[in-house]
Amino acid sequence: MQQQTRYGLIFDVDGVIADTEAINARASIAMFEELFGLKGVHRDDFENGLGRGAAAYVRAAASVHGFEMTDEQVQKATDRRQKNFLAILEKEPLPAFPGVLELIQTAMDSPDFYVAIATSSTREKSEAVLKSARIPYQKLTYITGSDVIKKKPDPDLFLTASARAGVDPAMSVVIEDAPDGVKAAKAAGAKCIAVTNSTSADKLTEADKVVSTLTQIDLDTIRQLLAV
Repeated sequence: MQQQTRYGLIFDVDGVIADTEAINARASIAMFEELFGLKGVHRDDFENGLGRGAAAYVRAAASVHGFEMTDEQVQKATDRRQKNFLAILEKEPLPAFPGVLELIQTAMDSPDFYVAIATSSTREKSEAVLKSARIPYQKLTYITGSDVIKKKPDPDLFLTASARAGVDPAMSVVIEDAPDGVKAAKAAGAKCIAVTNSTSADKLTEADKVVSTLTQIDLDTIRQLLAV
């Protein structure tokens, strides 16, 4: 009897599960003023750090403003950023993006799919987002930036998620929203669907497919992508 093919579906969190990027920016902008008195930081200043973890995220904006941060300053900055983020999220719960819950549930109900979460974010921060968006993450393979040493664009997050789920990365599709996330997925040997929640389509061209919303994706889309 031929063994059934198993497909992987791996979701990033920030900018894919829910619209966290606006809150990430607000929390970080407040942090720069609170800790360093740095004013005039804007959301666009963080673009080069999208998807690469908290340290790269804050360093990206600091660099725009000519502020060279020490490792100690980065640690204080990321701690305060997370505290600010969780405080905002407590007052302003985030729903899942359209199509996310439906795609996850359909894949969970399908015997030929596994579903995983793989994010550069910390466990505490990403778990708060998943709870707010009502994602059944307890039933999924769940990898965070705390589980790997190298962050995106290194493929460790996605390789670790695939290994823990027991599925070949080459039979997996990663859902991403940031250029470095796309690079990480491709470096892992996976296919990648990029959604334009956080940046424009022209910056996501390395992905195998680019969509404006996950309502445009179903399991057949993923199976067909993996068949190529």
